[in-house]
This record gives sequence, structure tokens and C-alpha cells, in this order.
Amino acid sequence: MEITDTHCHLDVADFDLDRDDVLSHCRALGISKIIIPAIQAKTWSNVLDLCKSEKGLYPALGLHPVFINQHKAHDLEKLEQLLETVSPVAIGEIGLDFYMKELDRQQQIDLFSAQLNIAKNHNLPVILHIRKAHDQVLQLLKKIKVKGGFCHAFNGSVQQAEQYIELGFKLGFGGTLTYENSKKIHKLAKTLPLNSIVLETDAPDMVVESHRGKRNSPEYIMECLSALAKIRNEDIAFIAQQTSKNANDVIDFSNYD
Repeated sequence: MEITDTHCHLDVADFDLDRDDVLSHCRALGISKIIIPAIQAKTWSNVLDLCKSEKGLYPALGLHPVFINQHKAHDLEKLEQLLETVSPVAIGEIGLDFYMKELDRQQQIDLFSAQLNIAKNHNLPVILHIRKAHDQVLQLLKKIKVKGGFCHAFNGSVQQAEQYIELGFKLGFGGTLTYENSKKIHKLAKTLPLNSIVLETDAPDMVVESHRGKRNSPEYIMECLSALAKIRNEDIAFIAQQTSKNANDVIDFSNYD
């Protein structure tokens, strides 16, 4: 089996002590592609360096809405300049977070819109962070037409999912699949067409149930895969093949290789 983790923050300090071991284990398990979305301008170079140094790691560059107060005025210009010399597989992690009330909504919308335009101008897909803001995100995506992408940790409605799919997006599912009480996620994962689903870990966050309270790892995507196969009552190898194909349908991995 070849498996793709479409969202993993393997660059962060949580992995500094054992990153090589984690990657070795991932490869032994058949996890052949891992996308690493950057969240702040100060992390872009680290993400790019890591992906250059290790086969099977792919960078995305973006400005995360949760860090809206830490982004600098020139970060968007810096991103534009960087894209003249590097080829990330996507713009991300970007989006809107209206769950955190202390974050200015208009600032987020302006930053998100600007990054969507950058993605559009460079013909790149986007990796979306969305909390309590699906309607607003969909409205912007219908206005600024990008080359599809991934909705990270999707937990919207079936109707919202259908709109994302129509716009060329795949929907990310991860650790919450492994929790027995995640009824809404299970229903979505069972109801939505398999060709619209991708797997992700969001490591070191959103840990699987068996490692609750500990660091998440891309290795644990195997548990997400098993959970999805069980929820859908489908063969695990077929699920692995299809979800990886779905990722390939959105991301041109050869563009980075």
C-alpha cells in the first residue's frame, strides 16, 4: 500500500529528537508522501529545507489565520517573491478561524483573500483551515477561483461538503475517525463519496484515540486508514489506494520533485 498524509507539521520542534526515526517508520509502513504546510513566514525556510533533504516530503507555504497578530505587513510580498524561485505543492495552511473570538475577522478575510489570489495567480491548490466559517470560506472560494485543494479536518455539513467538492476540493479526515463518540465525523466519512476524501494526521496535533494525551505522529495515519475502512465497510487496501489517488488528483507532486 502507498499512503499519503495530506497534512502534517513534521517541521515543528516536537519532532526534533526523533524525526529520522519517525520518517523511517513511516516509509516501512508505506507512507510515501507527506505534505507539510507552513503556518508563518518565519517557518517557510525550515519547511523548504526539510522537504529538500528528505524524499517524500512536500512543502506548502502559507500564513495561518490563528497567527494573524504575528504576521508582518510584508509577509505577503515575501511569499510572492519566494514563489519566483521555489515550487511548493500548495499555498497553505490558510483560511478563516471564527471560533477564536479574539481574532479580528476582517483582518483574517483580507489575509485569506490575498493568499487565494496568490494561489490563483500561480495556479496552485490551497490547504484550508476552517473553523466556524464554512459559509464565509465558500463565498470567497466562489469569488476567487483557485485550483482546488484540501479542506483540512473537515467537519461541516454534507451540503457544504458538496459545494467544496464542486469547487475541486477534497475533504481531510484524520484522528477524529478513531474516536467512538465522533458520530458526526463518522457519518460524514461514511456518507461522502470516497473519491472526495483524503487522509491526514495534523501531527503533532489531533492525535488518534490510542495515543490520547500524547504527541500525534504521521505513523498513526494507519489507524485513521483502518478506522475509515471500518466505517465504510470497505477493503483497507482499496481505501489507501483511493485516498492517495485523491491527493494526486489535487496535488502535482512532480512539480516539486
